[in-house]
Amino acid sequence: MAHNKIAVVTGGMGGLGESISTKMADAGYKVVVTYSPSNTKWKSWIDEMRGRGYNFGAYPLDVASFEDCADKVAKIQNEIGAVDILVNNAGITRDMTFKKMSKGDWDAVMHTNLDSCFNMTKQVMDGMVDRGWGRVINVSSVNGQKGAFGQTNYSAAKAGIHGFTKALALEVAKKGVTVNTISPGYIGTKMVTAIPKEILDSKILPQIPVGRLGKPDEVAGLIIYLCSEEAAFVTGANISINGGQHMY
Repeated sequence: MAHNKIAVVTGGMGGLGESISTKMADAGYKVVVTYSPSNTKWKSWIDEMRGRGYNFGAYPLDVASFEDCADKVAKIQNEIGAVDILVNNAGITRDMTFKKMSKGDWDAVMHTNLDSCFNMTKQVMDGMVDRGWGRVINVSSVNGQKGAFGQTNYSAAKAGIHGFTKALALEVAKKGVTVNTISPGYIGTKMVTAIPKEILDSKILPQIPVGRLGKPDEVAGLIIYLCSEEAAFVTGANISINGGQHMY
């Protein structure tokens, strides 16, 4: 399938981000990835992707900075074209009990995981509305729905994402723009598969009724659907993709 729609994926070089980016490119989108300015491996990632036949645009971006988001999105739109699809995927964790959590730990997660949705969406929404078509997909988490020990900051930020989604979806529903949240559970990214096998087998997998980790491509497939014309009637939704771990 070939079309000219341009998609921006924040955190597009991470485990889940990479699957989203490659699957969207396979579906015919022109994909631009953003990566953390502290990522020293970005060039080797781009080279590896080129070797696999993917020609991504790539921009360093501090999603926690409104000014950097404004600057980089303007650059993307000047150099590549108007952004039709935004996947707010970038995120970090600073896990610890609330007792041990510092204001800095709280702020870092809120700025990167929640403020980023405002910072990025603000740059592209007017254009989507003016053109009468757009898709915003915000990546939340099962832990934003059910909470998680040691994640007051992360769970609060991820829950906040869906409040943002619902309110914005109402504002642009008549303009041809949809805004949705997805909430993945435990997905088999490098970060999760690095968890010791005994912890996975005894603590994590028993929580998941389907009995396995999710696949990054399964999450990417859901995003592909939400970007499609067939998903034009889906807006303001929070779609769980967690193997039945939490039914919400």
